[in-house]
Amino acid sequence: MSSSHKKFGARHKARKRAVDFLFEAEARDVDPVALASERTTMATRDETVAPVSPYTVTVVTGVAENLDRLDRVIADHLQDWTLERLPAVDRAILRIAVWELFHATDVPPVVAVDEAVELAKELSTDDSPAFVNGVLGQVVLVAPQVRAAAAATAQSARPAEPESDPVSASGDEA
Repeated sequence: MSSSHKKFGARHKARKRAVDFLFEAEARDVDPVALASERTTMATRDETVAPVSPYTVTVVTGVAENLDRLDRVIADHLQDWTLERLPAVDRAILRIAVWELFHATDVPPVVAVDEAVELAKELSTDDSPAFVNGVLGQVVLVAPQVRAAAAATAQSARPAEPESDPVSASGDEA
């Protein structure tokens, strides 16, 4: 093993599997969430099928639920290029990274970008890592505002908490 070889963790493997599912779902024109669910079930029944990480399912579901918005953001940051012209694997990588930048509050932005660049190195063309880095370098600038707006929306959408719960206040347990 060379000193330049990185040891990849569980999250990296989960992201790589998510890229695989998103790529396959797009190629087959099937729902990526259903595909991930199907593979999760298959893995429990057949030990030759690799288990599906919960983070893979989280990422695939998050990307699927936010696909139109993610694609708009990516398209807005492509200079002289269109989303449709990108290699499908690059689309999947960018979708995952942008979803993480906007929604995965436990993933530091630098990690989301670094992971996407690493996946592009592993899975795509020689030009893809720099391209992915360039696009995400622009998206990362708007990510804090997007996260803050999402948090404010989620906060205002929550029903008001009652002052006290009469059942628990009386000490009666159900």
